[in-house]
Amino acid sequence: MAEIGLLELKAALRSADANAMDAAERKEILSRYRDHSRRFEAAAARRSTSRSGAVIPFNPPVLRELAQEPTAREIEVLQLVADGLVNREIGQRLFLSEETVKSHVRHLLAKLQARSRAHAVAVGYRRGLIA
Repeated sequence: MAEIGLLELKAALRSADANAMDAAERKEILSRYRDHSRRFEAAAARRSTSRSGAVIPFNPPVLRELAQEPTAREIEVLQLVADGLVNREIGQRLFLSEETVKSHVRHLLAKLQARSRAHAVAVGYRRGLIA
């Protein structure tokens, strides 16, 4: 006999009421429901006795970037962002590929906890990273 979930059993009971299911089918559904309930209660009881009841606190993982300060190269990129240059222009000025510049900007956003390039520039000014 395949296991049937609680919601499926309840739905079957409702349909039994609506479709005038015969007594044997209704009895089988109720039997499965009771069996399922007993197994659930037994599992819940085992689980509650095996634990001390203390809640384990959730500590979100600390991202590496949040614990680090921007590198000298990332500060150079931030200064050029503040000067209004786009990634391609920054790459040409610093002899970097556009993808490398994007990577530096992405790391800057994470390290400064900034939501955008403009926010990163504002944080950089406040922290004294750029002038």
